[in-house]
Amino acid sequence: MGAVTDDEVIRKRLLIDGDGAGDDRRINLLVKSFIKWCNSGSQEEGYSQYQRMLSTLSQCEFSMGKTLLVYDMNLREMENYEKIYKDIECSIAGAHEKIAECKKQILQAKRIRKNRQEYDALAKVIQHHPDRHETLKELEALGKELEHLSHIKESVEDKLELRRKQFHVLLSTIHELQQTLENDEKLSEVEEAQETSMEADPKP
Repeated sequence: MGAVTDDEVIRKRLLIDGDGAGDDRRINLLVKSFIKWCNSGSQEEGYSQYQRMLSTLSQCEFSMGKTLLVYDMNLREMENYEKIYKDIECSIAGAHEKIAECKKQILQAKRIRKNRQEYDALAKVIQHHPDRHETLKELEALGKELEHLSHIKESVEDKLELRRKQFHVLLSTIHELQQTLENDEKLSEVEEAQETSMEADPKP
């Protein structure tokens, strides 16, 4: 896993601190402070209620700012996940193309094997007529062709093995990426549950 980005650090802190929950309580407190300020009997009491109202307003503004930050970070996360999903889809499409190519190579290898068996059978027939000069020349040509086809077969088999290994690595990478996304989703659910639990606890 790579290093934790600044956005992730900020997001976790905001999730721990809260994302705007409790605003209703602050607004109610602000209204009560305003009423007390209006009904204050002395200048000192009025000033005290005025300071409380300012403090409550600051808390509301701060909470709103945190909520906007969390919203912006969620948007960036969604864009990032969309890009990851598109990359996965492209990788899967590429894997399907490689599989199709491997199937073609397998068919070619089977044809080569069949041709080799036919050439072997033909060579055995030719060996029964060693006195014919022309037959020997054809046998030599067939031997060269067989050697050439054998090289082609080995090359195709090597390429096929390489494609299988590449495809295995690709599937492993996709699996790890999906696991990472699931872990991030579970972590977000746990953090939301913790946040809900903290909000539900009565405050002193």
